[in-house]
Amino acid sequence: MSDEVNKDSKRELKEKHHQKIEEKKKEASIVRKIVFFFLIAIIVIVLAVGFGTFRYVTGALGPVDEENNEDVEVTIPIGSTPTSIGEILEEEGVINSSTMFRYYIRFQNEAGFQAGDYRLSPAMSMDEIIEELKEGRVYEDYANSFTVPEGLWLEDIFERIAEGTNLEAEELQELARDEEYLEELIGEYDMLEDEIMDEEIREPLEGYMFPARYDFVDEELTAEQVIESMLDRTAEVMERIGAESADDTFHELLTKASIIEGESRTDEERPTISGVIDNRLNISMPLQMDPTIAYAHGEHLSRTLNEHLEIESPYNTYNRNGLPIGPINNPGEASIVAAMEPESHNYLYFFHSPDGEVFFNENLSGHNEVVQQYRE
Repeated sequence: MSDEVNKDSKRELKEKHHQKIEEKKKEASIVRKIVFFFLIAIIVIVLAVGFGTFRYVTGALGPVDEENNEDVEVTIPIGSTPTSIGEILEEEGVINSSTMFRYYIRFQNEAGFQAGDYRLSPAMSMDEIIEELKEGRVYEDYANSFTVPEGLWLEDIFERIAEGTNLEAEELQELARDEEYLEELIGEYDMLEDEIMDEEIREPLEGYMFPARYDFVDEELTAEQVIESMLDRTAEVMERIGAESADDTFHELLTKASIIEGESRTDEERPTISGVIDNRLNISMPLQMDPTIAYAHGEHLSRTLNEHLEIESPYNTYNRNGLPIGPINNPGEASIVAAMEPESHNYLYFFHSPDGEVFFNENLSGHNEVVQQYRE
């Protein structure tokens, strides 16, 4: 009897064990089905989103209306930024999205858009429109043109503009100092800050007038038109190089860049000189940069003498620490980039020999040895 009971108990245990195994198999099967359908759902969602995004992007990059070949006259002003160009094209109905235009040209690293009058159509793709904008107008079509080299003082820029246009240098300078006009510009341009209104600054817009070639289709220009075209170009460059992410303010960045422009003779040495400036600033050492002395005197000095260093001026970097009160010329893009990205080193001194070679040193004794060699 006892043996039979044991056998029954064992049989029951086996049946229960088998039953549990079957239940676990069913549960695992259900879980696998749930996971499977969940993965299918995720894949469907991802494909749907991807397809939707693909449709949106291709639609935004494609023609507004493939069947509409009617020409639309589009004018791109001098100094237009990629953002403003996109807005113009969208407003004229030749692209679907100014935002997509801006992102697309940044992704494709497109640049060199030319101002001028264009005949575009809603049937053109974004790539076709970009190619048109890069071709631009020929110089002979412009009524007024002038070229501004890097590193000029604002007063010298105005003289150049006067030589190539109907405007007078005095008219440009007067407007560039007009407080009411400057307040309007500060409200319009993010790069212009209240620092330019400091009464000790010699020229409020010094440093902000980008050196480049400027071409105008209008035969009669206004001072506002020229000044704002040059500010637009600076704003475009600052946006392209990501100047808003710099540790310095726009004003500090352009001030630093102007010193680099004044001290550098080649693009290769700009980042190194920028590093010297940063090293001196970091230890509260006077910058002692000669171009700031010339600007303080308002004279283009052929050589900086000890007597020149005595001038009391917020631009004199020999008798005060830190950056001067504002830019001392109008720097080009290479100097602005160098100001943003100084080379990391321990140099505190540099010297340009008469033949153009530059010598960098970490200490004054080494610097003086180099200077002495070329002055003997």
